[in-house]
Amino acid sequence: MQDIYIGRQPIFDRDLNVFAYELLFRSGTQNHAGEFDGDQATSQVIVNAFIEIGLDQIVGDLRAFINLTRSFVTSSTPLPFPKDRVVLEVLEDIHPDAEVIAGVRNLAAQGYSVALDDFVFNDTLKPLIEVAQIVKIDLMAMTREQLDDHVRLLRAYNVKLLAEKIETQEEYEHCKALGFDYFQGYFLSKPNIVQGQQLPPNRLTVLQLLSKLQNPDSEAGEIEMLVSQDVALSYKLLRYINSAFFALPRKIDSIRQAVVYLGTQSIKTWVTLLVVAGLGNKPAELVIQAMQRAKMCELLAQTAKRPHTEAYFTVGLFSLLEALMDAPLEKILEALPFSDDIRNALLKQEGPYGEALTCVIAYEKGDFLRARFDRLAPSQMTDTYLASARWADQSASALGSQ
Repeated sequence: MQDIYIGRQPIFDRDLNVFAYELLFRSGTQNHAGEFDGDQATSQVIVNAFIEIGLDQIVGDLRAFINLTRSFVTSSTPLPFPKDRVVLEVLEDIHPDAEVIAGVRNLAAQGYSVALDDFVFNDTLKPLIEVAQIVKIDLMAMTREQLDDHVRLLRAYNVKLLAEKIETQEEYEHCKALGFDYFQGYFLSKPNIVQGQQLPPNRLTVLQLLSKLQNPDSEAGEIEMLVSQDVALSYKLLRYINSAFFALPRKIDSIRQAVVYLGTQSIKTWVTLLVVAGLGNKPAELVIQAMQRAKMCELLAQTAKRPHTEAYFTVGLFSLLEALMDAPLEKILEALPFSDDIRNALLKQEGPYGEALTCVIAYEKGDFLRARFDRLAPSQMTDTYLASARWADQSASALGSQ
């Protein structure tokens, strides 16, 4: 796991209630940004806030102010933000040329709230003021007389005023008397650092794929598209399905045929196995053990005539995901759309799925007194164990030949 950081400074309304938080780039626990590339810093703040840590954990149900560099303002690529949760800050060092003005107007037309950061008035900024909702004025960048003049000039526009870098009680009182709507600065609250943890990028990609595969609402067409987007995965799956392990009566030469022939749930299972087996840098025995656990959990449920045998398979397979992914299981499960029953089975070995997992782990350890499931006889336990071992070995052999 890799530690990640994001700075968060509150913005207050006139009643000193927190109105929003400005999100700030931080590379560590030190409460300052240091030297950084603007585009990279903005990208990192976006990724950490929306993907790694989660916006709800950082700002709750309030808004987030996010700094945008020129390339983000002028980009034709749509921003991946919920419009009601963010305020986009146009940085003061962005020259307001025609391309920037068009970009800001486009963002406003899409429904985003726009704030002008560290604002110092000049005529070239008028087109931006006309589309902005909030203007942020840096108290440290001007005298009190200049501040008063700015407030008078901006009253002609339909914008809210935010006083930033308030350092003293006197400055706060003066800005409040001038009619400022929002307030921000060390006098009111210093930024604090929110820390999270990030899965390594390759593991994160695997989790995203596994998440989609394990979604019970995904349909055949979605599975086909998902697999088809990965050339290597498509190749492996078709080679795998056409191997001697399956002994199919005719050749399968497309992902669509594979989904139709084997069924959505079966395809999900085999693709999941391919993904897990392809994690790399892990002992082959660990993957085989995960596969054997999955099959034995499934066979126990089938023998006991339990419903939802595919869920038993999932619990067995993912019971070793912590070792395979080099990350805490609790963190991994946050990214996977599992039911509470599956989560409880994996984390606490509780419930019907947890009962099967407990039995399988006990059998692996030779603890046959605890290796019990439903009312199955010892001979049935042995049969399921041997059958799952054969299946795992044959599957791993087919996977390894690709």
